Amino acid sequence: MDLILWRHAEAEDWVDGCDDLERALTPRGLKQAARVATWLDRQLPEGTRVLCSPARRCEQTAVALGRKYKLRHELVPDGTVGDLLVAAQWPNSKQAVLVVGHQPMLGATIAQLLPFDTDNCPVRKGAVWWLRTRERDGESQTVVAAVQSPDTL
Repeated sequence: MDLILWRHAEAEDWVDGCDDLERALTPRGLKQAARVATWLDRQLPEGTRVLCSPARRCEQTAVALGRKYKLRHELVPDGTVGDLLVAAQWPNSKQAVLVVGHQPMLGATIAQLLPFDTDNCPVRKGAVWWLRTRERDGESQTVVAAVQSPDTL
């Protein structure tokens, strides 16, 4: 199974009293999302399921891809690794799954699946981590298929 984790692009700063779910992408964030979406559109297999946090900045990031997506409440900013993995049906989904979400959930998911010696992995705004599960010597392994940053596109 391929699990593609895409952190939302650069968003407006949080200010006291604002609704965190309503923060929008900045003009720079819109450009980041468009660059990464162009790259993803060329790479994603047919039939990839796209799951998105209901946060406005995530939805704006997903819209840049130009594919159907499903909003999933489990992917809100304070969601857990378990929430993400259940929503993505990891590692048993028959199709690739792209998750548009937040730190620290995405980094914690990467750290758990690889596994790292830390509880979290830094993920830049707008970046994609493409993970793949495979069988090797009778054991299931998770490998990194790609990491892409909007700054390198």
